[in-house]
Parts: sequence; C-alpha cells; structure tokens
Amino acid sequence: MAEATQTRYRVEGMDCASCASKIDTAVRRMPGVTDVSVSVTAGTMTVKHDDVSDLTAIAKKVTGLGYSVSQIAGKPAPIAETEQACCGHDHGEHGHDHSKHDHADHDHNGHDHAGHDHAKPAAKDAVEGLHGHDHGPTNGPWWASKKGRLTILSGAALVIAYGVGHLVPSIASYAFIVAMLIGLIPIARRAIMAAMAGTPFSIEMLMTIAAIGAVIINAGEEAAAVVFLFLVGELLEGVAAGKARQSIQSLAALVPKEALLEENGQTRAVPAESLAVGATILIRPGDRISADGVILSGESAIDEAPVTGESTPVRKGVDEKVFAGTINGDAALRVRVTATAADNTIARVVKLVEEAQESKAPTERFIDRFSRYYTPGVVIVAALVAIIPPLFFGGQWGEWVYKGLAILLIGCPCALVISTPAAIAASLSAGARRGLLLKGGAVLETLGTITAVALDKTGTLTEGKPKVTDILAFGHSESDVLTFAAALETGSSHPLAKAILDRAAADKVAVPAVSDAKALGGKGVTATVDGKAVFLGSPQSAGDRIALSAEQTAAITALNDEGKTVSVLIIGETLAGAIAMRDEPRADAKSGLKALTDAGVKIVMLTGDNTRTATAIGKQLGIEVRAELMPEDKQRIVGELKQQGFTVAKVGDGINDAPALAAADIGIAMGGGTDVALETADAAVLHGRVGDVAEMIDLSKRTMSNIRQNIIIALGLKAVFLVTTIAGITGLWPAILADTGATVLVTINALRLLAPVSRV
Repeated sequence: MAEATQTRYRVEGMDCASCASKIDTAVRRMPGVTDVSVSVTAGTMTVKHDDVSDLTAIAKKVTGLGYSVSQIAGKPAPIAETEQACCGHDHGEHGHDHSKHDHADHDHNGHDHAGHDHAKPAAKDAVEGLHGHDHGPTNGPWWASKKGRLTILSGAALVIAYGVGHLVPSIASYAFIVAMLIGLIPIARRAIMAAMAGTPFSIEMLMTIAAIGAVIINAGEEAAAVVFLFLVGELLEGVAAGKARQSIQSLAALVPKEALLEENGQTRAVPAESLAVGATILIRPGDRISADGVILSGESAIDEAPVTGESTPVRKGVDEKVFAGTINGDAALRVRVTATAADNTIARVVKLVEEAQESKAPTERFIDRFSRYYTPGVVIVAALVAIIPPLFFGGQWGEWVYKGLAILLIGCPCALVISTPAAIAASLSAGARRGLLLKGGAVLETLGTITAVALDKTGTLTEGKPKVTDILAFGHSESDVLTFAAALETGSSHPLAKAILDRAAADKVAVPAVSDAKALGGKGVTATVDGKAVFLGSPQSAGDRIALSAEQTAAITALNDEGKTVSVLIIGETLAGAIAMRDEPRADAKSGLKALTDAGVKIVMLTGDNTRTATAIGKQLGIEVRAELMPEDKQRIVGELKQQGFTVAKVGDGINDAPALAAADIGIAMGGGTDVALETADAAVLHGRVGDVAEMIDLSKRTMSNIRQNIIIALGLKAVFLVTTIAGITGLWPAILADTGATVLVTINALRLLAPVSRV
C-alpha cells in the first residue's frame, strides 16, 4: 500500500455514465492499476497505481476511446501520505466502518484544483491525432466541439440524402447509406475500441448493430435518421453534463485574476496565483478579495454570499479572516495572505466536490451492477424477438428483425446509469454553493436517513467567544464600570478581556490611559486609572479585598446560575460594579434546532463544559443537555444512540470531537471557512449556521426523491416503448428517442437540484 500512488486526470468529453464505465473498465485492466474512480460531472479521473505503471499508456488508452485527456498539475502523491493528510484521526480505530462512505483518497498534497489547472496533456505527442471522433469538450459553444460539428455534418448529409432521393429515386437507398456512414463510422470505431478495452455491450455497439441491421433489411432511411438522432441525443447529454460541471467550476471563477501587491510602500498589480503566503495585498472598496488572508488594517463590510451563501454582509476588522472571492464593501483593507491560490478555501471546496463526485453512492453501485446484466439481457431478448416468431410462428423476417433492432436501441442503460450520479453531482454542487460540503454520494444518501443529531456546544451552538451580557452598577454608573474595566483590559488578548473591549468599542466609550498595570495570576488585574487604584477580578478575589453585601452577593450568584462568568470592579475602596459575560448562542441556533425537531430529528447537546453553564444554554435553546463530558464520553453516547436504533449525525469542530465524529454515522464539521477541518469529517458546514444541518438533511431527502423520479423516468419510458415496439406501433426512431430522450429528461430533472431553495 505504501508504494501505491495516485494520479489525477482531466478527461474532456464525457457526457453520460456509460462513458465513465467504459473508461473505468479500460484503465482498470492496465498493468499496475489498483483502483480507478471517474466523475462525469467533474470531468476527472483518479487512478491509483504502483510506481511502475506507464502513465503514457494510460492516457493513450483513454484517448483511444475517443476522449481528450490531460494529467492534472502536481506530481503523483503517495497514497499513504494522502490518507494521513486527509484524516486528522483514524476512523477505523473507533469501530466505525468508513468503507460505506466510500471516501476517495484525497490528494491534498498535489493541490490539483479545478480552478487552477495548468496541466499539460500527458504524453501529448504519443496521443494526439489518435482518435477520429472526439467526445469534444462541452465548455465552449456546442457547435464548436467536434461532437457538435459531427452532428451538424450528419444532419446536413441526411437533408442532402432526402433531396437526392426525391430527385433521383433509384439511388435514394445509397444516398441514405452514405449519410448514415458519416455519423456511424466514428460511433463504430468507438464501439470497437470499447469492446477491445473490455466493454462489448456499449451504447455505440448497440447503435452500430442496429444501424447495420437496418441497412440489411432495406431500412437505410431510418438507419440514417436514427444515427443522426443518436448524435443529437449525445450532444444534448454533453450540454446538460456541462451545465452541472460549470456550476461548481464557476466558484473557482469568483477569484479575481489580479491582486494589488504591497511591497516597500509601493503597490503593483500581479497575477493572483503568484501571491505567496505572508505577502501583503491591498483590497480597494468594491473589489473582490484575491486571496484568503487576515486583515492587517482597515474595517469593512464583506459580502460573503458568493462563497458561503451568507446573505448579509459581515463587518470585519483587524485580525479577522477574509476569503478569496468575497467582495470588499465600503473601505480599503490591507490583508496578509494566508494561503496560496491553489490552496485557498474556494480551490479546496472545488477539489473536494470533484473528489466527492468521483466516489460512488450505494444506489449508484447497485444500478451499475444491475446494468451489467441488464444490457446483455436486452441483447438476448432482441435476438429472440428477431428470430423466434419467423422460425417457429411463420412471422415475416423483415418485420421481426426490425422489431429486434428497435429493442436493441431501447436496451441501452444510459438513462438508468446516469439517474443517480447526475442527481448526486448536481446536489453536491448546489450544496457547495451554499457552504454545505459533502464527501460523496454515500454521505449524501445517509444524511437523509438521520434521526438523531448530537451537537457540540462551544463554537457550534454558541459563537465560541464570550460577550458582555450584563453590567451591574453598585457604587458607580454603568458607563463608569465599563470605562474602568476596559481601561484595565486594554492590550489583553484573553477572551473575557476581548469581550469587555468589544462592548466598550460598541458603546463608543472613551477608554482612559492606565499606569502600573499588574496581572495577579488567577485572581485579576490591578492598575492606576485617573490617579485611583482599580481592581478587576473574580468575585472571590474581590471578597478578599472588600466586603460584599448579601444583596450584591445574591446578584452575582444569580448571574453565575445563568452560566455567566462575573468580573467584579473595585475603584479605590468602593465596590463599583460587576460585568457578566457568557458565550452566547448563535443568532440562528434556536431556529436551526427547531428546523431539526420539525423534521422529526432528536437533538442532544454534548459538551465538556460545566453543567451549570450548559444547562443555562440548553434551557434557552430548548435542547436536551449532557455536560462535563470527556471526548470518549461523547463517543460512548453516540454509540448508545446508535444502539437505540437512531441514525446519528455528530456536529462539532472536527478536531476535539474526533472520536465522536468517527463513531457517528455522519460526522459534520462546523466552523468558518478555513477553520473547518474539512478533511476530518464526512461533511462540513462552512458558515457555521446551525440551520445548515437541517438544510443538509433536506438536500439529501430532495436528492433521493430526485433519484427515484429519475429511475421511474428511465425504466418507465423503456417499458412503454418495449410494449409499443413489440406491438408494432413504434419503430426505430422512437426507440432511439426512448434512450437519448430519457437520458436528457433524467439529466434535466437532476439539474433542478441546482436551483436555489429558500433558506431554513
């Protein structure tokens, strides 16, 4: 395993799942290849191989099937390393079988991101010009691709054949045969290549047999029309597949191409992808931010909607993080770059989604297995329909062979095979655009079955940083209490100090200068302010300095009982007041939890915090509380929920909660952008909204419903046309429409998942 390596390729021109399965079958048979995963939607292929594999031969094999292929930039990464890099903890050791999640091994070392693909085609000289027909890229206008040009040429040849047939009826049949061959030769060539590479029953092979058979029974006109309709169908599939692909790759396009680099007091425009970590860039008002970074100076409202789906701009100041692709609002910012272009949040999201699309969902695996038997079965049925009635029941050979050929075309499993991956790919893209990251189809399928959600408290249900909730005035006014407290805390980076300073800034309090400031370890801080000795510290330490009345003690205890931390202020010999702080619930926590309970999901808070604080927050949010837990306790509780028959999702920060995340059916990391340990969990909520967990579950349910609709469309149309063909009502034309038409309908239905939905 240690010697195994993985290499990623960009494959242009795949437009339906049979393309992926042909490539998969062909590459899997190459020497040294241990595993292959192909994503039609992402247009990528990941090959796991040993170090003696011939990468040129692999590229050549794929090109021989009629696709253009290029290795994605970045040297092949050893799998042992990538597994370590992508899994901050070992899922296996917690008795949680991640094989069912089918994670593709992620190459986080190669930084092979869609938006920054500088790859040169692998083995270009060996490969170029090898294929007559290309599943050309569907990125440009459809008529500019080779497939588009071939379809136009085939259509023109068909029109000319009709014209010639009317003018010179005696050569009409030959004209149609020529028109048919223009479209059929590239198709037949691909059919032969696929058969040689291990896929004898490809759609191209069925198409080739049907067209040649139609010519033999003097149905040349229909054969030419069927070939043209097949090409039109393939083209439509390509355009639809391209739409889903663009949805995720348009994220990468959000990052501006240029950045304003600040060096030696001068600014100059440089390519954004050349920015190094540690560089300082200037972001003007209204500009898109060109790199992930931390604000050095300035304060502005940042529109994060493109990246996280957050609809209202977020005010950010010094030391706060900003993400590439978001839009700066009303003031200039200086930002220190914290990630290169290949490793910023958007690039990581794009890459994660592409890798997720390569991993197969259980439904997709089942349909793949089913189609392996379905297509040969249909070929046998078609042969029996063509042979048995004429042989044993005196039927007309021409009529029954014609029906057999029509059944061949109905038998192509394209629509059925694409029904699941098309919906899952669209769903993964739609999720990513809203800041919901899911590691593949298996995770997406399981999410819809979740019946219990265990949530961490700090940083998940709460903001993760304390806020001033109450200011008690005893001997001085409230504004005095805040002013003196802020003066003592100036310069401190302690979370409680920051809470006091943030409140002072929000209330626009003028903070006086201090002298002789001293920190008293574990007790508080003293200083001289305006010539007065001032102390700020815990109620116990304050009680050692000055007597607290029963009334004052009761007020402080009441705040403590609400889970608040209280700091007491003494000015001179007077008890001036007290400030209470607490890590408050996120603004959307209550509505997010309600969305989960409305969906019939059991919710429970698991926290290591003290019972008093946890109970106070739990009461406010209306959630069952389990407090004072160690990481292994959280893991045990998740296990108990599973034993009670619940399908459990664990929502946490992805690091401290590693054992519980691994023990759950689905581990969801919650945080802000790069803070999220994207690689450790099965799914991640980029924006830290509690409501997004309910939205994820809803997305899964809508996706599974879409997949069921797709399977009904695919099989339903085939069943209808099978009956009408045998009954002699429909012929070859409708038969090809039953397949390509169903494929297009299924893909369009799947693309509905890309439409925005109203937020929970």
